[in-house]
Amino acid sequence: MTDAQPDPADAEVPDLPTTSWAVLGMLSHADELSGYDLKKWADSSLQFFYWSPSFSQIYAELKRLEKHGYASSRTVLQEDGVRGKRMYAITASGRAAAAHWVNHAPVEAPVLKHSVMLRAWLGHLAEPDRLREILTEHIGYAERMRGLAEADAATEQPQRPYPAAVLRWCVRHYEAEAEFGRELLADVDKGAAKITRKARSRAS
Repeated sequence: MTDAQPDPADAEVPDLPTTSWAVLGMLSHADELSGYDLKKWADSSLQFFYWSPSFSQIYAELKRLEKHGYASSRTVLQEDGVRGKRMYAITASGRAAAAHWVNHAPVEAPVLKHSVMLRAWLGHLAEPDRLREILTEHIGYAERMRGLAEADAATEQPQRPYPAAVLRWCVRHYEAEAEFGRELLADVDKGAAKITRKARSRAS
């Protein structure tokens, strides 16, 4: 990662959590979005490379963004004329703050916390069949995620080329994850066979 240079505007931009900037960034792609719209889009985009916040987290961030003047909201009546839906929009200061964050905030290196790899690393403590099951399930998970990312990339709106490009990256990421899983499973099988041969040699 390159070292971020201090910017004079830093003092004017509050230190918000990354989730705030993610929600604000989603708002920057549309005229108005509801909390439901944001959750649906997060589930079909953000979840593949970052994380999908819950409804409660989304609404908490929207409240925070409104407090800072980065988002505004209005209630729109539904067709029944009774129920109201709250719609949120990014403000000019919100767009400027989001652009400042993208361009000037320090870029943190990705942190990999891979519980499947931790179990494989401790494979000498695992039951062989169970370890194979864990790895096989992980390969299946990666293949499912690849399929979902591919489907969502194909339906991403043409006016949002950057999210579509990231989704295509996610497709390749999960393809590689599945392939790495298959290679690791083969290595685990070889290791297990070697241990078995050594055990038999000692017993004879």
